[in-house]
Amino acid sequence: MGYEFTLFLSREITDDESAALQTAGCAGATITTDSYMANSVTRLDFDTSEVPTLAEAIQSALDSVKTVPDLTVASLEVPPQPNGEADADEATSAS
Repeated sequence: MGYEFTLFLSREITDDESAALQTAGCAGATITTDSYMANSVTRLDFDTSEVPTLAEAIQSALDSVKTVPDLTVASLEVPPQPNGEADADEATSAS
């Protein structure tokens, strides 16, 4: 099962900082520039199944951001996550 979440960073990042984040553990993230609260920021969209829990996935991403000097996380968005249970239709058809 994969986990999805988005980190908004405190500012736009450079190509070197993007490469550093990729190396530090954000290799699976889609990195784009976005506006947040009237500022231009970097958005990291994650869709990962490489870790066993959502909490571990988020902590890994937060730790990766800490490796870049003067960069912080401005916001975290976590949409509803699948719970891993089969849909009612799938459960009925499997019986």
